[in-house]
Amino acid sequence: MNKITIVGAGRVGESTAQFLAKDDLAKEIVLIDIQEGPAEGAALDIQETAPLFGFDTRLSGSTQAAAMAGSDIVIITAGVPRKPGMSRSDVLEINVKILDGIVDDIVKHAPGAMMLLVSNPVDILTYRAWKRSGWPRSHVFGQAGVLDSSRMASFVAMETGFSAKDIQAMVLGGHGDAMVPMMRYTTISGIPVENFIDQEARERIIERSRHGGAEILALKQSSSAYQAPAAAISTMVASIALDRKRILPTVAILEGEYDQEDLAMGVPCQLGDDGMERVIELKLNHEEQNMFNQTISDIKEDIKRLDTM
Repeated sequence: MNKITIVGAGRVGESTAQFLAKDDLAKEIVLIDIQEGPAEGAALDIQETAPLFGFDTRLSGSTQAAAMAGSDIVIITAGVPRKPGMSRSDVLEINVKILDGIVDDIVKHAPGAMMLLVSNPVDILTYRAWKRSGWPRSHVFGQAGVLDSSRMASFVAMETGFSAKDIQAMVLGGHGDAMVPMMRYTTISGIPVENFIDQEARERIIERSRHGGAEILALKQSSSAYQAPAAAISTMVASIALDRKRILPTVAILEGEYDQEDLAMGVPCQLGDDGMERVIELKLNHEEQNMFNQTISDIKEDIKRLDTM
């Protein structure tokens, strides 16, 4: 890519810039923040790692929305993070107001870009950004499932002792307590995970996956997770920038898939140089469908709240 902009120079935004620069995924990365200093400082700090990591990406920071002009993709990490005891939905009202201004800036200054939503509640904010921008769904999508699936795969590795490199996990649905960890589609070197761990262990992994973010938040107290989210963002951007056509769980606008319309939620998608290029539909069994219905219900309730904001 020629240019990537990250709106929000907090921990997630800064870590994302570092991962993207290290992998030379763009000629230029711009960090934008409302406060004077943090974006510029983060950009300079990362720039000084270039000789050590061997990348040629040029980084800069700004407080001006116009700095995003010419971006291929704008990653939105700005917003109020949740505190211990809060759900992702608890920050909806505040973050919608923040998001609306950012989306308006992107439409004005970077009309040819894609939007990658990260701020929570990501399903609802992805939907809001899509509606407000009027852009095609291929260019407005969110990150959550890659992170949730990575957490689940990590927990499988911890439980079994096998290499994390050989584990593939899949998490669908909303990025919340009703997310749907798909054990039936989780494998170790292509072998279904149920061949290695019993039902009790699988249930432990499912519950820990659902509360993975809250677990880190409770332990750190002063901040939520940022390294794993940044790595997840970088994975998605790499698939788009390098046109890898990877199938990754992505918050996408559904247009009839999974019998849903006018809704944003996490489903497997093909990511390539045109953004979210295709939604992959999985066959769900009765238990999975029940969990899927619950997460759909939760997302729809939050979408209704948007009408009052």
